[in-house]
Amino acid sequence: MKGPHTPIGEDDLQAYIDGRIAQDRFALVETYLDEQPEVRARLERERRQVEVLREQLRAKFEEPVPARLRVSSIRAGRRRRSRGWMRAAAAAVLIFALGCGSGWVLGRGAPAAPPGSRLAAADAVSQGAMAAYRTYVVEVAHPVEVGAEHEKHLMTWLSKRLGRPLEAPDLSAFGYALMGGRLLPARRGAAAQLMYENAGGERLTLYVQASDGTQTAFRFFRDGDASTLAWLDQGFGFAVTAPLARNALLPIAEAIYHAFEPAGPASGNG
Repeated sequence: MKGPHTPIGEDDLQAYIDGRIAQDRFALVETYLDEQPEVRARLERERRQVEVLREQLRAKFEEPVPARLRVSSIRAGRRRRSRGWMRAAAAAVLIFALGCGSGWVLGRGAPAAPPGSRLAAADAVSQGAMAAYRTYVVEVAHPVEVGAEHEKHLMTWLSKRLGRPLEAPDLSAFGYALMGGRLLPARRGAAAQLMYENAGGERLTLYVQASDGTQTAFRFFRDGDASTLAWLDQGFGFAVTAPLARNALLPIAEAIYHAFEPAGPASGNG
């Protein structure tokens, strides 16, 4: 706390300009300024600047608060965003909790989905993913077209060719590291395949291609020692394939699903 014997400081001078200086310090500042005319002159200039600024801002200050800045509007916006996030999270949980439900299992000898149906489209994605997996997972010298050391170039290239921004999902939590990827032909345009490998040398692939319509569908496909979880979403088909049981593949597929949730259309030409 300042007393009558405390030296005059800059905080006293600024309080003097603003008219909020304590009464017991006012006389001390006046005496100080009488002894320091150059300081008084500086304070007078600063006081005029403050008054000009206040006058310039007065009209803005007197305007009503915009609706978007009102506390009630901000709170309502937060509630809407929270509900949207909760709906998306609930949808993801529902999607991947249905792994044991009907309409998921597809394998050799299983009845095919009706042509043109959304399940048929999901079947096409899962079968295309499995075929690509079988073709390239056994490669030793050239398992990928572009290696992980050029990940930025790879993802930019694949994004342009598929027409949507792609990023390689981080699967390190499951023990898999990105090896790289390649461009593949698909029924509609192109498809992308990303390949991952764990410390034991087991490989996993992520397959992405454009799909008809905007419907959502999910399929589980088993072929020998490998399994594929495929789904349609946002007008694209996604499939993750690995030598894993469905229960082990399910959390990986869910992580990939979340990784692609915010994606939108890409621009540019390949």
